[in-house]
Amino acid sequence: MTTAQHPLPSGFGAASTAEEVIKGVDLTGKVAIVTGGYSGIGLETARVLRSAGAEVVVPARDLERARAALQDVPGAEVEYLDLLDPASIDAFAEKFLASGRPLHILVNSAGIMATPLTRDARGYEAQFATNHLGHFQLVARLWPALVAADGARVVAVSSRGIRFGNVDFDDLHFEHRPYEAFAAYGQSKTANALFAVELDRRGRDQGVRAFAVHPGTIIETGLAKHVSAEVVRAAGVLDEHGRPVRDPSRQLKTVEQGAATGVWCATSPRLTGLGGVYCENGDVSPLVTEADEAEWRAGAETPGVLSYAVDPEAAARLWEVSERLTA
Repeated sequence: MTTAQHPLPSGFGAASTAEEVIKGVDLTGKVAIVTGGYSGIGLETARVLRSAGAEVVVPARDLERARAALQDVPGAEVEYLDLLDPASIDAFAEKFLASGRPLHILVNSAGIMATPLTRDARGYEAQFATNHLGHFQLVARLWPALVAADGARVVAVSSRGIRFGNVDFDDLHFEHRPYEAFAAYGQSKTANALFAVELDRRGRDQGVRAFAVHPGTIIETGLAKHVSAEVVRAAGVLDEHGRPVRDPSRQLKTVEQGAATGVWCATSPRLTGLGGVYCENGDVSPLVTEADEAEWRAGAETPGVLSYAVDPEAAARLWEVSERLTA
């Protein structure tokens, strides 16, 4: 596969923080939307973008919780959005478009992980519907504002969870195969990565570039609330006292480190003219070769992205399927 999946190198690494990667970047006059921007790495992303001068809009299903979380991000706007409700996505986008503002940065940070089998009102499996389809529809509806920015970036927060599964086009919603929570999560995260590939291909001529990111493992974000304590302990993310283990070399990061790659993709001048790539540790990830795959799967120390998560043919197919599913 011909790919741009080659580290630059950027000068940043696994321990870099969002504040470090945005240093020297002035976002005055820029507008950003951060889904999930009121908790975990989304909140840190919103805070750092706002501190650099951007107008920041945070869509939220729980408005009261979001406003409370964003008290220390003065000027951040909160608007209602439920990624599982197509009508609310349309309403949010229509309100934003009516404001007449261009959209320079869209960070799709909201997500759910390893949930019990749940379906939305359309019958779609909830992890795929939330993590991928909701954001797909949001980008489609906000497209005029992204084009109007004349240089927009969309960041899809993916995950090393791509290793748990490719996109199963024959059974996206687990109607025929047994449901497995991490397989569904992996499918949705692979979809995030593929979405960035095809979005970038379709948008680059109009100034819209897209990136997928692996933020690392940040245990205190609440994303793992559906994961059993046994699985969490086995993952080695907590010490014997139940405290988070910090080791960026193993992707065990703080919230500030976890937000860094997404912020870098959203703002770095080094990425001008580039897009459609999967990134981690503040740089473009290398492509995992067949010879290196066993080592990559064995531990989080080896950076990289599996080829199926950046396959342009699969990305184009996913786009067409997503258009049908979201009408």
